[in-house]
Amino acid sequence: MSAAPIHIAGERLMLDPAGVLHWPARRLLCVADLHFEKGSAFAARGRLLPPYDTRETIARLVPLLRRYGPQRMVFLGDSFHDADGCARMAEADRAALIAAFAGIEITWVAGNHDPAPPVGLPGRAVEDLHEGPLVFRHIPQPRATGEIAGHLHPRATAPTRAGGVARACFVSDGRRVLMPAFGAFTGGLDAGDPAVAALFPRGGRAFLIGSERLYSFPLAPRQTGLPKDLTSFGNGQAELPLSVTARLRSG
Repeated sequence: MSAAPIHIAGERLMLDPAGVLHWPARRLLCVADLHFEKGSAFAARGRLLPPYDTRETIARLVPLLRRYGPQRMVFLGDSFHDADGCARMAEADRAALIAAFAGIEITWVAGNHDPAPPVGLPGRAVEDLHEGPLVFRHIPQPRATGEIAGHLHPRATAPTRAGGVARACFVSDGRRVLMPAFGAFTGGLDAGDPAVAALFPRGGRAFLIGSERLYSFPLAPRQTGLPKDLTSFGNGQAELPLSVTARLRSG
């Protein structure tokens, strides 16, 4: 996979197509909105769903920890879908996380779904994490700079010859990064939605997640029209068959 470099508050960060952010200078890896145990939360309310979302999310996360070998791991809130999610987690899944976290400093940023720290898992819990010129928090704040945030689960749509392809995405304007949701069972909010657009009044760039690369294109201020520029971060043939004249849109 080919990560895309960006600079926020003078720091070089890497956006990985797997949906994580890497800060090489601090050996820090960041992930947002895993929503562990969302399936079991629905089941508890009578909506029976396959109970495998947590295991699938862990199966995506563990190889990234092995690949990057971070000293620090930041979970950017809503790591669990509700306050009781950690208690419902299967012992095998809990053991897999504990083993994967060995030797890593874990930080759990509080989310609106999980304001309390998870019980039985290593790490410390914080409301926000201030690290050098950057701040890691769950809910993005208006006019913030140097902010890495989650909560909104941004998605964008690229038109292809086969029709529109909607994917989770990073969004950045050079001042902040809005992280995609990492969890296997999470929805998404269009990058053109006012809740997202209000954070980027001068426009920004969406980094659409592909299977092996990111596809970057501009988001115009307040959705006044979107340019055609598309940048692919990676080598080899793109898996999105974008037509040369296609206009990119955010929804």
